Order: sequence, then C-alpha cells, then structure tokens
Amino acid sequence: MSNSGASRMRVGVVGAGQGCAPHFQSLQDLQDKLALAWVIGRDAGRLAALELPADTRTSTRLEDLLEDPTVQVVLVLTPPNTHLDIVRRVAGAGKHVLVEKPLEVSLDKAQELVEVCERDGVKLAVMLQHRMREAALALVQLVASGTLGSLVSASASVRWWRPQSYYDEPGRGTLARDGGGVLMTQAIHTLDLLLCLTGMPERVSAMASTSALHHMECEDTVAAVLHYPNGAIGSIDATTAAYPGFPERITLNFTGGSATLEAGEFHAELLDGRTFHAGKRQASGSGANMMAFDHLAHRAVLQDFVAALRTSVEPAVTGRSALQVHRLIAAMMASSGSGATVSIKS
Repeated sequence: MSNSGASRMRVGVVGAGQGCAPHFQSLQDLQDKLALAWVIGRDAGRLAALELPADTRTSTRLEDLLEDPTVQVVLVLTPPNTHLDIVRRVAGAGKHVLVEKPLEVSLDKAQELVEVCERDGVKLAVMLQHRMREAALALVQLVASGTLGSLVSASASVRWWRPQSYYDEPGRGTLARDGGGVLMTQAIHTLDLLLCLTGMPERVSAMASTSALHHMECEDTVAAVLHYPNGAIGSIDATTAAYPGFPERITLNFTGGSATLEAGEFHAELLDGRTFHAGKRQASGSGANMMAFDHLAHRAVLQDFVAALRTSVEPAVTGRSALQVHRLIAAMMASSGSGATVSIKS
C-alpha cells in the first residue's frame, strides 16, 4: 500500500484469521483513501506472517490501537462472541466501527452493540456485503420502483456444503462462539438480502435440525415458511449438508412478473414482455473452499462506509438495518424449538 495522501483515514483491524483476506484486499484497493495503521491479533506468529505495509504496526494488545488518537476507523473481524466487548471499547475510544457479520451471538447482544455505538456517537456499519453486489443493487431498485407490482411469493435457497473438518475447528457451529449454525454463519447474507427485497414477514414457521453428515452443536439444515402482511408467502431452505455446494438463489414472484437472483446475477421477466438483467455469475464460497469468492462486494461496503464518514450520512449497511435479519433468525429458531408459528417484531 502506498503512503501518499495526508487526508487518508487511518484504519485499525482487529482480527487476523483466514476470513480477513477479503478485508485486507479491500484496504489494498482503497489505499488512496485509507491507511492501515494497526492490525491486532491473538497470535503473534500469525501477525508476523501477514504481508502488510511497512508502516503498519501489529500487536496482541487492543489497547495499543485504542490509545492511538490518529486511528479513526476500526474493522472488527473477530469471532461473533467477541464483538460486543470489542465494539464497546472501540466506540468508547471514539472510533467508528465496521463489524463482520453477525453482529453478535444473540439478538439481545446484537441490539446492545448497536445501542453502544449510538450512545457513544460513532457510526456503525456491518459486513453484509451481498447487498452491495451489482445484481442485488439493481434488483432492489427495480422492486422499490413498483415496476414488478405487489409481492405474491418469495423463496430463498442456500444449499451449501461444509465438510466435517470445518466444524472440527474449535468453536465452529457452536452457540457460545458463533451463536448458531447455517443461519447465523452462512445463510445470513441471503436472508438479509431477502429482507431488503421483500420487507419483514409478520410471522414464521420453521424447523431446524442437525443432519447425519455433521457432528456439531447447532443446526446445519433449516426449512421455514414466511407469512407477509399483504398475504404473500415465502420459503427458506438453508443447509451446509448439500454436497458439493450450490449457488444461493432468491426467487420473487409479483403480480407483474418474476425475478431471480442467483450467484451474483439477476434476471426479471414481466407480463408485459419487458426483461431486466444485471450482474454476472460469480463464486460464493458455497463448497468446501469457503473463501472461493472475490472481494469486490467487501470493498464496496468499506468504500461506502468511508464515504458516509466523510459526508456525515448513514452507511448503506447500518447496524439498525442488520438487526432485521437477526430478528428473523431468532424467530426461526424459536419456532423450531417450540413447534409453533412465531410472530416477528420489526
């Protein structure tokens, strides 16, 4: 990364695991706007192995980053169960926060995290990057325009594959570290995008289980029916037990036509003969290689956040908006546990 440009925002990163790669690539691409000042991690050996700009400092102490008054923005890329504590300290130091999904391991903690940032007067963005893909942005705009008419039905399918070795890593697929299984860790992106397109359903009926393919604490297979206020019906099919892994897919049926979003590409056909298309097919990490995707949507979220900080507007993926998918997931798991339909509070 270049060091030119005195007006660049100085950024700190907390977390140095495998999932940080697209974030570091995004910082590299945006080096004209951002300067990577600190990387904080638990493992000094892993920190030493990172390829970082010569003037980037590393530490195993979060305090070193917090005590640097030149750092304006912090990316929190640690496991979900650490987010609230870290964000509380970062926000308390007056630094803006971009946190990796999910916000936290439970809805209550996720809400508290959002409230902490609001109380301390710092901006919060969430890495739910599927919203920022070209096809998703185009479809959201088309739906919002009313061109497709009223929603009749919707479906979201996330049929991914993770080998047992993935869940053998400590904490993976546990309530304590991740807050859940396929819903919180994999399907959350597609479910968040579904809500951006359809709005929040008013109630949900769901079943969740752990298949014979995995030995893990939390769910790897979920099916749900969504009931929308206008009478539309939706369905959710999510799993990490579908070998070898398939592209995620959202299908929407309206009174004026239908639209499909799959693997970064959207196509719509209207009853009046018009068609719409945007995006291009791309990998999504649906198979055993969970990092098999490009970083462009991550970069878009980060770039939008920087622009929001410079112009004092809200970022595209706010903490408040991210709470919606947490509410949906909590309702789905509550329905599965009780065997009853659960109402969702927006």
